[in-house]
Amino acid sequence: MGGVLAFIARLITGAQGHWKGCAPKAEQRIYFANHQSHLDWVLIWAALPHDLRAVTRPIAAKDYWTSSPFKQWLTSEVFHAVYVSRARTEDQDPLEPLVQALANGDSLVIFPEGTRSNKGQPQAFKSGLYHLAEQFPGVQLIPAWIDNVQRVMPKGEVVPVPVLCTVTFGAPMQLLPGEDKRAFLERGRDAVLAMRPGTA
Repeated sequence: MGGVLAFIARLITGAQGHWKGCAPKAEQRIYFANHQSHLDWVLIWAALPHDLRAVTRPIAAKDYWTSSPFKQWLTSEVFHAVYVSRARTEDQDPLEPLVQALANGDSLVIFPEGTRSNKGQPQAFKSGLYHLAEQFPGVQLIPAWIDNVQRVMPKGEVVPVPVLCTVTFGAPMQLLPGEDKRAFLERGRDAVLAMRPGTA
């Protein structure tokens, strides 16, 4: 079923993966990208080679992706998504499911903005990426730029429109010794922006 859905995603979007700064290797990674559509993580997943898809889990908002039996089946049984709660409680660490997945050896697809943007450029990154980089220094952090997906599934729409999309993967980055949170998150955002087509 995963292969079928990957084929459909490629049929609708093209789902072309451009490995500009790294090769598609079976190494534990956190892919982090701009966020413009509910299709973002599907597009990244479909752009990965088959062997990488098998060990890469997208992050999915629990309230949205468990709101119907089909959505829950799709995300849990096909994509093996990691659910995160957008409604925080005082005794709950929102990063706990991600930490557990990384501890188990999985790779992740995350969107550090935390919410979708329709302004063309990523919003400021939230602190989750920094804390994961701090706890898992051996995991590669791969910036990626998703292009055109907002035209496939504009915010508020439910029917995808066939448009050629690309995912450009950049060079791995890591948290530098002594680097503070703000500097790291700004550097991560800049790395994602640098992957835009046409950027020198």
